Amino acid sequence: QVQLVESGGGLVQAGGSLRLSCAASGSTLSYYSMYWYRQAPGKEREFVAGITWSGPSTSYADSVKGRFVISKDTRINTLFLQMYSLKPEDTAVYYCAAGPRGEKASTWGPGTQVTVSS
Repeated sequence: QVQLVESGGGLVQAGGSLRLSCAASGSTLSYYSMYWYRQAPGKEREFVAGITWSGPSTSYADSVKGRFVISKDTRINTLFLQMYSLKPEDTAVYYCAAGPRGEKASTWGPGTQVTVSS
């Protein structure tokens, strides 16, 4: 069973940058895909970005394409989300998630708050 813990959230001004981290432990990740999701107040949780743990494939929501970069460091079992040109509408709780490749995310971290001020 994979355990996930996010860190790196905080308050940033519009146009600023922030990097989120997600430490994974408890199981081999070779056959997993990893994701970032977010949930803004009053809205449903939405997909932000995804990456395969054992390969280079990445995917992004249209709303963050060109501004966010998902990456991983397999040596330390950590997932990252580098966020540039942040907008107030990026304000949300950001969740790290994992799931067997080809399946939906099934394991979630507790989340980290990102607040972008205008």
